[in-house]
Amino acid sequence: MTGRSESYAGSLEYAGVTEINGSFMVLKGVRGASYDELTEITVGGAKRNGRVVRVEGDLAVVQVFEGTSGIGLSDVRVRPKGRPMSMRLSTEVLGRTFDGVARPADGLGEVYAECVREVGGSPINPTSRVYPRDYIETGISAIDGLATLIRGQKLPIFSGNGLPHDQLAAQIVRQASLGAGSEGRFAVVFAAMGVKRDVALFFRRAFEESGAAGRVASFINMASDPIVERIMTPRSALTAAEYLAYEKGMHILVVMTDMTSYAEALRELSSSNGEIPSRKGYPGYLYSDLASLYERAGIVKGCPGSLTQIPILTMPNDEVTHPIPDLTAYITEGQIVLDRRLAQRGVYPPINILPSLSRLMKDGVGEGFTREDHPDLANQIFSSYNRVGEVRALASVIGEDELGDMDKAYMRFGSEFESRYVNQPKGERRDMTATIGLGWEILRMLPKGELDRVRSEFLERYY
Repeated sequence: MTGRSESYAGSLEYAGVTEINGSFMVLKGVRGASYDELTEITVGGAKRNGRVVRVEGDLAVVQVFEGTSGIGLSDVRVRPKGRPMSMRLSTEVLGRTFDGVARPADGLGEVYAECVREVGGSPINPTSRVYPRDYIETGISAIDGLATLIRGQKLPIFSGNGLPHDQLAAQIVRQASLGAGSEGRFAVVFAAMGVKRDVALFFRRAFEESGAAGRVASFINMASDPIVERIMTPRSALTAAEYLAYEKGMHILVVMTDMTSYAEALRELSSSNGEIPSRKGYPGYLYSDLASLYERAGIVKGCPGSLTQIPILTMPNDEVTHPIPDLTAYITEGQIVLDRRLAQRGVYPPINILPSLSRLMKDGVGEGFTREDHPDLANQIFSSYNRVGEVRALASVIGEDELGDMDKAYMRFGSEFESRYVNQPKGERRDMTATIGLGWEILRMLPKGELDRVRSEFLERYY
């Protein structure tokens, strides 16, 4: 019975499979199958969905979204649909919640479709890219003031287990805007992968209670959902974001959490498929797979919109050299690093500014963008806070009482900087003007002669 085909609704239906391994089924005697083609799988009276992930001669390997539990070799029928996975798109996706494969998960029915797009997508052609310039305001001082997010940039957040990256992600979604005086329609696409039910409920409530839900399209993949859907979640979210940015001219911020859950799902599928593992068991194509997601951010010539990404990942054992953060750092343009020691001291968000940076910040701040003194102010804060680390190391050896007057001034500066500038109540939104003003207020704790990274005209005007 395996491999036999018969006419079915204008296409071919294959009865039986030759092998089942994990979420994969092997069909024999397949004609005309193509990679990434969707399939409809019938087991008894129930239907499941799958996609073709490998074609070798007349053999086709089908990945079952809902898993192969309860499927026998002979009691299954598979019908290729002749098309890849696609999703219905219009501006109505804003304010809606979907699962990982773009099916409505809010009980409101299907989206009215202005068009249908394949979910696969592709990175932007480098020759059609426009260099990012303007900034996106997150309302968080440690990001806006010192690692400014630029439209079209991909700026990841490196976190760790137990750190408040979910709260930070929700706050960014609630507060983000194009900044004062900027033109253009702004919206957020949010993708959560492998989250527990209480976390998914937290995100939904956070968006609804803040009034931001109407401008957010959410794609939620639960920890209990099939891992195949986890692989598709960021692709579904980015497909919606590309439509809104490049066809509707909107400025879209995509927040994706947690890319570690995505990579672990990719590792599990790779292992089930019998592929040779690379570093720490991840597939050798992890770099190119992540790049296929991250490189979908940017600005395209002739399009008024932009697509900006904030992927969030948890570093296993806080190890920044782990393959996921290591490869992400190669692809993206900087990183925001959350620090466990700051979190233990009650600082929120616990952003360690020294290893954090935005490589595109220099071209999107200053005169004509934020404020003329912003670049010098940020450089001075970095320099002074780096000196704080040196003084604290010295104090741990000789004791704080033995420090000189200038070193004690830096100790006070460091404490105030962490408690007033980095630390920020979860419900507080600081605009760029407030962030820059607070930076100068903290710097005034140091003598003017110590501020050697700020031009004299700015010192005279703002010190």
